[in-house]
Amino acid sequence: MTTTTVILDKKQIAHKLRRIAYQIYEANVQEEQVIIAGIVENGYTAAKKIKKLVEEISPIKVTLCKVFIDKKNPTAEITTSLKEKEYTNKSLILVDDVLHSGTTLIYGVKHFLNVPLKQFKTAVLVDRNHKKFPIKADYKGISLSTSLNENVSVIFETGKDRAVLE
Repeated sequence: MTTTTVILDKKQIAHKLRRIAYQIYEANVQEEQVIIAGIVENGYTAAKKIKKLVEEISPIKVTLCKVFIDKKNPTAEITTSLKEKEYTNKSLILVDDVLHSGTTLIYGVKHFLNVPLKQFKTAVLVDRNHKKFPIKADYKGISLSTSLNENVSVIFETGKDRAVLE
């Protein structure tokens, strides 16, 4: 039998995302526009929430970008909902829900390195501290030391957002 432990509830997730939004604003206070690129599915859901918060607290215009990565085959072609020229020389934040091994995030970063960016940062809601790659989250909601056989999932459900440890 597997036990599930809630590590972040709806209120805590909202608080962590708000803090990330403030950090993004502070790092981009001189910018008129930033690109928030969310890795589909949950990274994009988190990115939409962060976009709303950044626009509430700042005059910065946020453009959302969907990042399509095959998590089972991250070396496959990565596509985005924006054309390269739409984020060239802009400040870009790549968002995912959980930083497990770093595989998804590092291949996402690699994709955007083909284009000159003004600034490039990463954001995750949960950082698991089990990286296979030299990647870190610039903005993170919570750092969690877990065993390798434990899994962290972020569940976005209307009114019931939560992060669980299984």
